[in-house]
Amino acid sequence: MSASERTLVLVKPDGVQRQLVGRILARYEARGLKVAGLKLVHVDRDLAERHYDAHREKPFFAGLVEFIVSAPLVALALDGPHAIAVVRAINGATRPHEAAPGTIRGDFALETAQNIVHASDSP
Repeated sequence: MSASERTLVLVKPDGVQRQLVGRILARYEARGLKVAGLKLVHVDRDLAERHYDAHREKPFFAGLVEFIVSAPLVALALDGPHAIAVVRAINGATRPHEAAPGTIRGDFALETAQNIVHASDSP
């Protein structure tokens, strides 16, 4: 069996507002991931700007920050073998029109800026 990894997932404000948290969590658990932590978070502007700092010079940065601070999100720590890759596969492509049916974004996301979940690409 592979060594366990831990990864961060954020169910963004659109996922929380649309009451998708339970359905999203069920998808991760169905693939063998275990919840190591779960918290409802109101993200402040400073944290949002630091979290998305890699996008600071991009034209969508301000809108992304506004969206992420607009309402609560759910932060998840998930554990399991190859957790990062498993989560990213379950989530689907960042752009909803590129996300396969059966993925979280393919099934639920309405637009790229509001694409339901964020997943870490590193432990």
